[in-house]
Amino acid sequence: MAKPDAADRATSATGVRWDLGTLYAGPDDALLDTDLAGARRAADDFGVRYRGRVASLSAAELGLAVAEYESIEERGRRPSFYASLLFAADTQDEAGKRLADRTREAWVDVVNALTFFELELKDLPDERYAALVAAPALADCRHWIDGLRKVRPHTLSEPEERVINQKNLTGRDALARLFDELSASLRFRLTVDGAEQELGASEVLALLYRPERDLREHAFTALLEGFAAEGVVLTGIFNALLQDHRLECELRRFPDPVTPTHLDNEVRAETVEAMMAATERHYGLAQEYFRLKARLLGLPRLKNTDIYAPLGAAPVRIPFAEARRIVLDAFDAFDPGWGTLGRGFFAERRIDADPRPGKRLGAFCASLGPSANPYVLLSYTDTPRDVSTLAHELGHALHDRLAARQRPINYQPPLPLAETASTFAELVLTRSLLAHESDPGVRRDLICTKLEDTIATVFRQNALTRFEMAAHARRRTASLSARELGDLWWEENARLYGDAVEMIPAYRWGWSYIPHFVHSRFYCYAYVFGELLVLALYQRYQDEGRTFVPRYLELLAAGGSEAPDVLLRRLDVDVDDPAFWDRGFAVIASLLAELRATVAPALS
Repeated sequence: MAKPDAADRATSATGVRWDLGTLYAGPDDALLDTDLAGARRAADDFGVRYRGRVASLSAAELGLAVAEYESIEERGRRPSFYASLLFAADTQDEAGKRLADRTREAWVDVVNALTFFELELKDLPDERYAALVAAPALADCRHWIDGLRKVRPHTLSEPEERVINQKNLTGRDALARLFDELSASLRFRLTVDGAEQELGASEVLALLYRPERDLREHAFTALLEGFAAEGVVLTGIFNALLQDHRLECELRRFPDPVTPTHLDNEVRAETVEAMMAATERHYGLAQEYFRLKARLLGLPRLKNTDIYAPLGAAPVRIPFAEARRIVLDAFDAFDPGWGTLGRGFFAERRIDADPRPGKRLGAFCASLGPSANPYVLLSYTDTPRDVSTLAHELGHALHDRLAARQRPINYQPPLPLAETASTFAELVLTRSLLAHESDPGVRRDLICTKLEDTIATVFRQNALTRFEMAAHARRRTASLSARELGDLWWEENARLYGDAVEMIPAYRWGWSYIPHFVHSRFYCYAYVFGELLVLALYQRYQDEGRTFVPRYLELLAAGGSEAPDVLLRRLDVDVDDPAFWDRGFAVIASLLAELRATVAPALS
């Protein structure tokens, strides 16, 4: 049952909250309005000086214009970035909501005032463009401008682009915020350790790592039924977002719903499809693990609430301070610079780990740009999985800091490379722990945890992406009922689990609580890309040793200055080769073999 006002259980991360003071002193800081007004004035002045003149600028003049454009954008984004962090930390705070609304509207005004600049760059005659980008003054602008020009066939007129930006404030952006507020407000009544408690969604999901089988199933059922109770709203949000995207794709003449994401990610559709098909061919690896875990738990068959069950009788609890030490020690062992950067996030209070009512569901790392350090949000509930989540989000943060040498237009890496840094950090953590552990039982648990994380990151995210593709395809002809969404969800998950896992009935609502479907359509395949790439890269690290480290760090430092395939070729990686993905699955198979060897005495 949903309850909005009960207090959370204390965890070791209680009180671990970020300090946003390096952005603004508080939500009433006068500098917020100063920046909003200053960015708008600068954008208007920029338009007066450059509108209609971009094609006639020299390379040097265009280089100066791009630098000014970057500066205006960063100043204009800063207030809304700050407000978005306040909102994520407390989605129920009315003052924070008002600030988020006000700053988003002001930011859209700045974006609309600058829209002409990107449109004129897209419309440069090919010969003029080739002459400009050949000049040294624009050497580090070429990739960004190339990216703009690739979407030229899908660009609308300036008035149309401005209308879309404005309508999104009360359209898809408002729906995403409603989802965040609703999911963060839900409370679930459960009996845990003999006491009745009211928990948030993050705390309920943490119970899936408890040893008590009945508790795991009751907890997940309660969460799913709690979201199902809000099914009218959630189904409405989902349908509206699907329809919004369909209509915009038609306006922009995209051939299908996923093409805009491929363009943003700078990957070929054929590459993604080959990766996903390879993943589906290897679903048997996940099913093999599920059958092995059932034997280890003494069960004839797993339920999907058993997948993350610990093999020991007592719940494993890792305090936040210990998680910090474990992660930073692993980073130090890989590269001392990593450890130094990681410590900075704790020292500067850039991490919000305290689980509490109203906090946004999930975890993320958010960055303004190269001039400011990023911030990390998670809800730390003392489970081993939370340690991996901390390493994952810090991996994003380290990537952002290494890429800070890039200018703003080249700073943000595409999602597949962004997820490479985060999943590499998780693997560094696991391998560091295994290197210092000889106890067979502990090694078994570490390998199981890594395999479960890999299955969640590769196989499950692949199933999530297929579900999303199916939902978008079905929405082209009619709205989807909650039952139809549940059927699509069930079908894709059944392909993954096969006969190795029994799904609990309430899992038909499993689609309803996943933020990525609401905030970032088709985001999930980037996890698959990143994890499989990381498994192959880490094998290279093991083969090459320390000589690999600087080459890998250079990949991260490149940010978004080149497309993923170009950057990865510097490491002799060809993601357009369909056979490449098999290397990652070979590593998964070797981990599974390592686990079998470790547990063989117990199963004999």
